[in-house]
Amino acid sequence: MTTIFSRIIAGELPGRFVYRDDICVAFLTIAPICEGHTLVVPRAEVDHWVDLDPDTIAHCTRVARLIGLAQRRAFAAERISLIIAGLEVPHTHLHVLPIRSESDIDFGRADASVPGEVLDDVARRLREALGPDGSE
Repeated sequence: MTTIFSRIIAGELPGRFVYRDDICVAFLTIAPICEGHTLVVPRAEVDHWVDLDPDTIAHCTRVARLIGLAQRRAFAAERISLIIAGLEVPHTHLHVLPIRSESDIDFGRADASVPGEVLDDVARRLREALGPDGSE
């Protein structure tokens, strides 16, 4: 069965993309736990991250690093957290979170009511911080 992430990647559902390449994409979650909460998702629909081929997970991690550097610039985050929870959507995804303290990492605070225009602005700020080629 096709996951919601595959449908977003295919353009069947809307997504606020901040990065795309042939191996993975990065887009904002619809229920952020902090401003800038971004998901790095491989195009390959693989449930468990340990089942991804080593090159794909390595690439996703490199992209997560680029997203984290952009988050640090865009949101003046003290730390960038990287989490692979493996829950809810059966499609590997890396949570990249700009945080100020450990208490910011609380999925119970996920807010699905953030207005679309706020998410659009966050995505714009991240894309600007990434630069035109998505590099450092």
